[in-house]
Amino acid sequence: MDLPIFQIDAFTLKNSSALSGNPAAVVPLDDWLDDRQMQEVATENNLSETTFFVKQEDGTYHLRWFTPTSEVDLCGHATLATAHVIHQILGDTREQLPMTCQAGDISVTVLSK
Repeated sequence: MDLPIFQIDAFTLKNSSALSGNPAAVVPLDDWLDDRQMQEVATENNLSETTFFVKQEDGTYHLRWFTPTSEVDLCGHATLATAHVIHQILGDTREQLPMTCQAGDISVTVLSK
């Protein structure tokens, strides 16, 4: 199975050194993998969280987070890492990125430079 996986360091300063911040893996999906597969990917990544997400037909991103050992309901730094991938790498230019997860509806506001 080939998956795009991005490792993003959240909470870094603009001029900080490489490999600083709080790392999270981000995996964009077209369709959900089964829970076992997502857990195996997160275990292999061995970061505090790996985010998997699928863009819904209404433009909302559905996020799920896995640690190396279990799924969690919400993770702040991995959400910001995911927003970075969605905005900067995948090119969603909306100012508000609507998201949903097990904890409910959330969103990330993208600040212009």
